[in-house]
Amino acid sequence: MQKIDKVVPDTSIIIEGLVSSNIIEKKLKTKEIIIHEAVLAELEHQANQGKAIGFLGLDEIKKIRELSEKDKFVVNFVGKRPTSNEIRYASLGEIDALIRESAWNEEATLLTGDKTQARVAEAKGINVVLVAKEKRTEAISIEKYFDKQTMSVHLRENLVASAKRGKPGEWKFMELGKKKLTQEDIKEMSKEIIEEARLRDDGFIEVERKGSTIIQLGTYRIVITRPPFSDGWEITAVRPVKVLSIKDYKLSEKLSQRIEKAEGILIAGAPGHGKTTFAQALAKFYSEKEKIVKTIEAPRDLQLGDEITQYAISHGSAEEVHDILLLSRPDYTVFDEMRNTDDFRLFSDMRLAGVGLVGVIHATQPIDAIQRFIGRIELGVIPHVIDTVIFIRNGQIENIFAVKMVVKVPSGMTEADLARPVVVVTDFETGRLMFEIYSYGEETVVIPASVEKKSPALELAKKEIEREFLKYSSEVRVEMLSDNKAVVFLPEKKIAAVIGAGGKHINSIEKRLGVGIDVEELDQEDVSGKNEVEFEPRIKKKTIEFQLSKEFAQTDVDIYVDKRFIMSARSNNVGLVKIKKRAGLGKSLVEGINQNRVRLMI
Repeated sequence: MQKIDKVVPDTSIIIEGLVSSNIIEKKLKTKEIIIHEAVLAELEHQANQGKAIGFLGLDEIKKIRELSEKDKFVVNFVGKRPTSNEIRYASLGEIDALIRESAWNEEATLLTGDKTQARVAEAKGINVVLVAKEKRTEAISIEKYFDKQTMSVHLRENLVASAKRGKPGEWKFMELGKKKLTQEDIKEMSKEIIEEARLRDDGFIEVERKGSTIIQLGTYRIVITRPPFSDGWEITAVRPVKVLSIKDYKLSEKLSQRIEKAEGILIAGAPGHGKTTFAQALAKFYSEKEKIVKTIEAPRDLQLGDEITQYAISHGSAEEVHDILLLSRPDYTVFDEMRNTDDFRLFSDMRLAGVGLVGVIHATQPIDAIQRFIGRIELGVIPHVIDTVIFIRNGQIENIFAVKMVVKVPSGMTEADLARPVVVVTDFETGRLMFEIYSYGEETVVIPASVEKKSPALELAKKEIEREFLKYSSEVRVEMLSDNKAVVFLPEKKIAAVIGAGGKHINSIEKRLGVGIDVEELDQEDVSGKNEVEFEPRIKKKTIEFQLSKEFAQTDVDIYVDKRFIMSARSNNVGLVKIKKRAGLGKSLVEGINQNRVRLMI
């Protein structure tokens, strides 16, 4: 036991609760504890700001006074209350200087948990004891509520402790025990959590506001709220249930290639559905590919190895993060939990500066992730900032969207002079158009693609137009925009001949068919958003036949050689597709069948 007649504790040791704990554990025996008014003023200032450390410090002084009666020592308050400037500049050492001065004047021993304070005191010849808090060996109280299946624990005064147990999308909310927690229970656990965060290397007080504190403690992300922000004391602790690798998501080869090349990825999903878990797996995937990876988090709750540096935006500014990333030049950066306008602007600014980014964003539908950028950045900039949206539901990838900008007439409009820049959102795996985003008047509109089935009249018109243009090219695709408007896709080398000098040829075709026609270049890799089906080919004297399964009877089929579109056809009532042997078309199909290069898509 250490016997010291007179001790002066500073703010650091008061906040840590080390004076009362050392007295209770019989590690310290004293006759008088002298507390400078500057300590009270600083703690009062912190408490008035709603910061937890202010309340913890005031509770510690109250406990010291209670112990003084039991252990027979005196508690005295000395010195004058510091000025507002001295409190404002406490971080520069003004309060510490006043406390050292009182220890010198009282011929007392300074107790501190601050190494810098101890060195300055020693330099000035002041008796000082540096009290180091011992690392906790047992688990903290809140950990007793967790088991292997617990996703989150919810503690609130006057309620029974409760938890979510299961996995993302498949969890149950249950009560833990029968005893209601008191405000003192919550306060005591809050104090324990904050003390542990200040002590441990993997503990961080990420955000300290009036009425709330956000802490990262190992794998636990903990939010503490209190009046006046909330109507009572509450603790919410969240922990990842399982750590996954990118292999666990069974990505398609196409998506795996896209992830390696894409530099503006958004990972979207509702809270608790596994967005952060996927982002964590993606960061590890990039790191294992020998890429330099950084993260931006608030709080830092991704569980990553030492090879990945994690930045806390809550402890820096957007400008600082921007400068650091541009100077350190990572290959990929994961921006976890984008919430406010500053986060979206920082993400956009860094993308436009050439930094590869993966953003994590809350959204109930995949398109909502893109919509949250509308109004924050220019519409034409969105495809340069975002190229892929991966939507997570129940811990699995549900949708993948690709984003690009084109100049076109928006779907549903027919006049050519209505063409404008349109942000096109397509299904990544199939290429099917999902949404169009464009300016209409002074508004930016998000229009879902129509999935209505074409009428029989439109289908007949499409076949007639297709037959007409097969006279000029064996590779034709027709899209009907309306009853009197169509788009015909042809190979680039065929377009000039079809249009003719001054557009005379295409005009004569339009008059003959009674339909307005736009001619565009055929995308050689376009599979029209459909799925490949199995078939049995037969080459006969006058026809080429493709026998499909009977489930595809009376079905429209697109025929490709490799990725080159040839034509569309319709199967009969037994799933048979018959095509007459035309010169160019028949030759391409026969050659493709013989080389096993023909693909049928529906």
